[in-house]
Amino acid sequence: MRRKLFWIVVIVSVFLGVMGWLGSSDFDFMASPNRIGVIEVRGSITNVRSHLSALKRFRKDPNTKAIILRIESPGGGIAPSQELYREIRRTRAEKPILASMGAVAASGGYYIAAPASRIFASPGTITGSIGVISHFPNLRELFQKIGVQTVTIKSGSFKDVGNPGREMTTEEKDLLQETLDQAHQQFVRDVAEGRSMPEERVRPIADGRILMGETALALGLIDELGNFEDAVLAATALGGIEGEPRLVHAKKEQRSFLDLLMGDEVSEKIASWLKGPEGYLQYELPSPSWTLGDR
Repeated sequence: MRRKLFWIVVIVSVFLGVMGWLGSSDFDFMASPNRIGVIEVRGSITNVRSHLSALKRFRKDPNTKAIILRIESPGGGIAPSQELYREIRRTRAEKPILASMGAVAASGGYYIAAPASRIFASPGTITGSIGVISHFPNLRELFQKIGVQTVTIKSGSFKDVGNPGREMTTEEKDLLQETLDQAHQQFVRDVAEGRSMPEERVRPIADGRILMGETALALGLIDELGNFEDAVLAATALGGIEGEPRLVHAKKEQRSFLDLLMGDEVSEKIASWLKGPEGYLQYELPSPSWTLGDR
């Protein structure tokens, strides 16, 4: 009797273990081919590893027939935005991927939408802001008042560019402007490629101006005015889904203690400042509450 009970426990344990593994893995043998993957991009675009993983997973899943990016973002870092852009283009070559803009999808938020199969926005969505911005705080006078001095030892004249303890030199400003211009040209080029538009058509409106959804539609930056449900209907048709689609949301990345304590926007800004110069160079809509100095 004990031996029989032992094997029953073993079999049940193995069964539960396998079911738990299947539930936590990317495999779903019971899935029907009517899935639409949903990936939410919210806040500043910084760490995109979870988004890249979700794109790859949905792209390879034969039961996921289309993907929707729900974008609520004022932009963010250049390299992370470019990483997402590249993976979205790779995904578009294999299955439909649509962008649904929320209240704000500007600068880097628009950049990652550009390569999508179709872009939806509401009439009042804030988008556009095709440009690059960099903030370097100058705290020299504050340091003098509180008696703080900085000692900098460097190997080259540009190594401490952006040092908040001193004025920026003309040569440093010229170097940074050259870098921003290069990043801006990359922005224009990638928007033109993503939207299948000539660069000459993008460049006149790539001066950082913000646009509402209606204006973006008239300029060819989006495809249709509509909300998330309109994007779902379009994804259903483009994916060849019959009947009611099943929306499968990508797992959200766990929020840090700093996010919970200070809020996502504040913690992202602090993290960006702590990165140094590479954190200041952004495809991002400027936030007045965080702007230092004249603009």
